[in-house]
Amino acid sequence: MSGLSGWVPLWPPAASAEAGTVDAIVLLLLGLSGAVLLLVLCLVAGFAIRYRRGSPAKRGALPELVQSEVEIGWTAATLLLALLLFAWAASAQLGEERTQSDALEIHVTARQWMWKAQHPNGAREINALHLPRGEPVRLLMTSEDVIHSFFVPAFRIKQDVLPGRVTQLRFHPTETGEFHLFCAEFCGTLHARMLGTVTVMEPGDYARWRAAQPEGDGLAREGAALFVSLGCAGCHGAGGGGSEVGVGATVRAPRLAGLYGRDVPLADGRVVRADEAYLRDSILQPGRDVAAGYAPLMPSFAGLLGEGEVQRLVAYLRERGEQPGEGR
Repeated sequence: MSGLSGWVPLWPPAASAEAGTVDAIVLLLLGLSGAVLLLVLCLVAGFAIRYRRGSPAKRGALPELVQSEVEIGWTAATLLLALLLFAWAASAQLGEERTQSDALEIHVTARQWMWKAQHPNGAREINALHLPRGEPVRLLMTSEDVIHSFFVPAFRIKQDVLPGRVTQLRFHPTETGEFHLFCAEFCGTLHARMLGTVTVMEPGDYARWRAAQPEGDGLAREGAALFVSLGCAGCHGAGGGGSEVGVGATVRAPRLAGLYGRDVPLADGRVVRADEAYLRDSILQPGRDVAAGYAPLMPSFAGLLGEGEVQRLVAYLRERGEQPGEGR
């Protein structure tokens, strides 16, 4: 154990770079709450003694000006304190989002009642997750059924995992060992058994562990095969460049190369970022965000693809989209 766990009973160990900031925010909130509680108790006790029956203390309404000054001052001070706390917590959260671009990306799928993880080399785990110490980690998570919540107390991280959406969780493990993984959202009758273990290893040990795992095709490679089998290459092209039909016809589908992370102008005038959520919506709800200059010809695959297949396609589209583009 490290940090506060050494002297605060029942305090979980701090095993991530984010834990210190979260602990500081929690302790500050507890301290402020305790100070306000103590102030109110002292005022109540003081007024009860001073203005008890038979005491000579003066009684009567305060001047209206004094009442207004007290109310305005107390309200302004409380508002300022709340804004400062919000700014601090928000800056800490945004700081977690600015993880290095070379973060280890792992796909996590939740279902009643288990956690399934897939590493970049195709290695899979159930109710377990192995990570290297000292390296940034980025989890891309989705649910196959109901709402779950990925919660590791030692890392001070918790993120809802939603069906039909991809949520992200970024953190930086700093301590080796085994740490408990919980589902923090009631998800059915066996919710209490939806447990797992996160094992943080030294980078060398993690490399040896991963090399010893049976490797399957990575998500992107599986997605590439699915991309072809579904006929997506007919419009987007095997090289990601789209195809032209007829004399003077326009390209039927956007190019994939260079797409990921780019701002995409839409037919309705909006501009969106081509991230995982956009790629997912383009597969399941293609009529929602139609790229400018293209007809809404893309069919919806909602109900035709399972959650795992959507994950594979998104991984492939992202990999293709990170390659240098050839213009639009």
